[in-house]
Amino acid sequence: MSSPGFWDNQEVAQGVVSRLSALKAIIEPVEEVSREAQDLTELFEMAVESDPEELAQLEDDLATIAKRCEQIELTGLLSGPNDTKNCFFSIHAGAGGTESCDWVSMLLRMYTRYFDANKYQYSEMDITPGEEAGIRSITLQVKGPFAYGKLSCEVGVHRLVRISPFDSNKRRHTSFAAVDCIPEFDEDIDIEIKEEDLKIDYYRAGGAGGQHVNKTSSAVRMLHKPTGIVVQCQNERSQHKNRAYAMKMLKAKLYMIEQQKRDAETAKQYDAKGEIAWGNQIRSYVLQPYQLIKDHRTDCETGKVDAVLNGDIEEFIEAYLHHRAKGKPNARASKIKVEKNEENN
Repeated sequence: MSSPGFWDNQEVAQGVVSRLSALKAIIEPVEEVSREAQDLTELFEMAVESDPEELAQLEDDLATIAKRCEQIELTGLLSGPNDTKNCFFSIHAGAGGTESCDWVSMLLRMYTRYFDANKYQYSEMDITPGEEAGIRSITLQVKGPFAYGKLSCEVGVHRLVRISPFDSNKRRHTSFAAVDCIPEFDEDIDIEIKEEDLKIDYYRAGGAGGQHVNKTSSAVRMLHKPTGIVVQCQNERSQHKNRAYAMKMLKAKLYMIEQQKRDAETAKQYDAKGEIAWGNQIRSYVLQPYQLIKDHRTDCETGKVDAVLNGDIEEFIEAYLHHRAKGKPNARASKIKVEKNEENN
């Protein structure tokens, strides 16, 4: 970074800075806890000899370090090849009509508050408003340490049960929305896309954005004919930049499909959404007749629905990371070995 001309290419430079931030997020907490543990050891030895009353305070400090070690252990679970990358994060309405579009808006609020709390940067790449209210679909670009690793834990169908604000009879309704997440790869990702396999449409961007969106056809919709994958971007004022972002998203999706073919476990996780309707949800948010949010993959649940809908979802992400780690072959084999040793003992 200190070499001459490093900032001549802004995009490459920003990529290096992001990579550095991701590495620091791994290394620095370990170094800090190691130093504090060493200091605590020395203070403990001194307190035993001269000031026994200080031992109580040192016990509190030890508990704090232990909690931070748990967070470092959690970071260790984010060891996938793409976990440190930025990502494209999407939410799509499913069965439920206007209710589901409103549910997408609620999920968007929940996740953006989570992004703010974790100091993630995010920008809107594409949005389709609902016919009457809410959002039909939205795609965000999210940047931050372990953005893909953490947000990939949220991929799947999310189910909401509540008294509908759109029903004059105040009946209970069930709504569905699907969350998807793909890593953002560098420009040099080795994915070949033939020009004849693409159908590219340019159109005028919708929504807020001033007079510009009504004057130029800068938004881009890209269809990959062999796979049927559709990506679109209308975030930038430049048609060229929107096309570049759309191509980046398309390459990322094609890469994930190829990875699925090589890795059955990854394919199962990526395709876990299924149909955006009943029976495929990974998490239920019940607001009526009782209040409970439950993740059906891990059985993690809480009655603090307001806190969760305000972005406090770390508990669910941590639970799924542990659940996913236990599902790996080496982790499962280790668990069986430990259980057998306990039986022998």
